[in-house]
Amino acid sequence: MSLPIRNVAIIAHVDHGKTTLVDALLKQSGIFREGEDVPDCVMDSNDLERERGITILSKNTAVKYKDTLINIVDTPGHADFGGEVERVLGMVDGCILIVDANEGPMPQTRFVLKKALEKGLRPIVVVNKIDRPRAEPMVAVDKVLDLFLELGADDDQCEFPYLFASGLSGFAKESLEDESKDMQPLFDAILRHVPPPIGDVSKPLQLQVTTLDYSDFLGRIVIGKIHNGTINMGQPTALLKEDGSVVRGKVTKLLGFEGLKRIEIEQATAGMIVAVAGFADANIGETLACPNEPLALPLIKVDEPTLQMTFCVNDSPFAGKEGKFVTSRQVRDRLLRELETNVALRVEETDSPDRFMVSGRGELHLGILIETMRREGYEFQVSQPQVIFREVNGQPGEPFETLVMDVPDDAVGSVIERLGTRKAEMQNMEAVGNGRTILEFVIPARGLIGFRGDFIRLTRGEGIMNHSFLEYRPFCGDLEMRRNGVLIAFEEGTATFYALKNAEDRGAFFIEPGTKVYKGMIVGEHNRPQDLELNVCKTKALTNHRSATGDELVQLQTPIQMTLERALEYIGSDELLEVTPESIRLRKLLAKKLAKR
Repeated sequence: MSLPIRNVAIIAHVDHGKTTLVDALLKQSGIFREGEDVPDCVMDSNDLERERGITILSKNTAVKYKDTLINIVDTPGHADFGGEVERVLGMVDGCILIVDANEGPMPQTRFVLKKALEKGLRPIVVVNKIDRPRAEPMVAVDKVLDLFLELGADDDQCEFPYLFASGLSGFAKESLEDESKDMQPLFDAILRHVPPPIGDVSKPLQLQVTTLDYSDFLGRIVIGKIHNGTINMGQPTALLKEDGSVVRGKVTKLLGFEGLKRIEIEQATAGMIVAVAGFADANIGETLACPNEPLALPLIKVDEPTLQMTFCVNDSPFAGKEGKFVTSRQVRDRLLRELETNVALRVEETDSPDRFMVSGRGELHLGILIETMRREGYEFQVSQPQVIFREVNGQPGEPFETLVMDVPDDAVGSVIERLGTRKAEMQNMEAVGNGRTILEFVIPARGLIGFRGDFIRLTRGEGIMNHSFLEYRPFCGDLEMRRNGVLIAFEEGTATFYALKNAEDRGAFFIEPGTKVYKGMIVGEHNRPQDLELNVCKTKALTNHRSATGDELVQLQTPIQMTLERALEYIGSDELLEVTPESIRLRKLLAKKLAKR
């Protein structure tokens, strides 16, 4: 007889402690050997996740507690990866909503909670980080209730159970006055409040694919929950495709989850989450079913993309020098391969074989794809991100976002003024003490493009901003998007200290001496609204006279570091971002023509 099962997802706003809380649950469940070296955020296995400290991909693990198998799905908190949340909520029967005791519900808390409530899930609320300074756990609970009511939760959902916890310290408790040294109260709450999976073992097999993985030995592996029936090792099974076709196959390997490992099993029944090999053509949302009675489950629906950009072959003067995959066919194949696992992404071919229109949930969503591709050895160019317009009640509509900022008091006026030029509407303003103020706005998604750089400057790097998609509203007119002009390299060569020092009064540079440049490459920001071409390769004329100031120590201003996200926000409509495994370069769209002059 199989163990009782609970399937639960962990959902929260980014950086509210989901993955750290999962760490604490795993450590207490006893899946690690005594003395085993366990890294922090053990579920964040992707290199980019570890570097950025965020969860990008949904991942699942399983632990045993009081003879019950608890499948835990860790989901991303950032709204740009909402597709990951939407596709896994269908395979769980409950969820744990984590809220920071200090910050309370944030924009992406609203997003993930809305998706959970739409699925009919009854969340368990965990107020995390209660041991931090300025934590107000009960205020956070009240704010969560307000959010439930605002999102139209039913009476049963509004009567949510809540606990207080610290994932970092590894404890949870039902009341602030209780003593607790471990996560047992949270495990007990899962058993008490998360219903067992609904599924009929006697019905024909139905397993919905929610995640894809790949193994060099087994090929494509599909992961999903068995909604009905039983699946056995070696069993003939039908794959019901999205287009209605049926592909017959056989289960070559059946794997269950135990801690962070996958273990071979002979049989799995309704309610279990398993990994299955043997179906190379399977895609997310499709159904593995009984060949004799093939019944498809409803396809997974995710919100449409709101932002798009053009990916094109690199045609700069430095093209092909640093990348391993540089042709249009290689870039196209990689983008189409991404579609198999990235359900919120769209790729369209254009009238040019070298250009592809790629649409996603936001700048971070597309930025992670770009960073992943460049690390794999791809070389290409991308254009300025553009919002996707749609028809709303017969009128042109555009996406609007909720923007929440935590800013120093002395920067409030300048931030509000700058947002005013971007058609943002203030919803709330709250002084929280210690010289900080919380500002909440609704802003067109267009107004957020390029705003992060301004925000960092206005708050001197001390501000915190978060935003998430709200809804489509009627087009609100042209925005005043001011940006200074750029400094453009005048010729191909190597930038010199002498040339950069002489041009320092013209603006701020993105490069340092020794950087190779080409005609049309953007090397800095002008301190005036116009673009300016500069010769940054000019060398000092040599004479046989020693300069009177030759021994003085002369230093350049520190160049602005252009990270990928910063560059994506910075580029204008007539500019491109050149991405290679080794470099990120900004250039004018006409750089190739300029270089041929």
